[in-house]
Amino acid sequence: MKIDKGLIGGGTLLLLLSLLQERDRYGYEIIKELELRSDKTFQFKEGTLYPVLHKLESNGHVKSYMAKGETGKERKYYKITTKGEKQLVEEKEKWQVYSMAVNKVIGGDAHAFA
Repeated sequence: MKIDKGLIGGGTLLLLLSLLQERDRYGYEIIKELELRSDKTFQFKEGTLYPVLHKLESNGHVKSYMAKGETGKERKYYKITTKGEKQLVEEKEKWQVYSMAVNKVIGGDAHAFA
């Protein structure tokens, strides 16, 4: 099933920062890992991913650096910063509130006053 881009957009920071919290990654690796873990629900294009990574970098949530990958090819890696770690905690909290509220509306959780 194809998911509306508007639904994905709200969780993009959460997804990217979560992957970068695990370890430093380069762009194509991020795209493939999101696709793999989501059973192809999240299929980012480079033109979608890199502007978000650049915004995260300009906001101080990630830093980029050049390094040789496993194949010996020079790649641009992204690393989460301390500020990014704090933002990730905030994004997780927002997602919890949002998803609980959606579940209440669609009946996935007990209603607040039931």
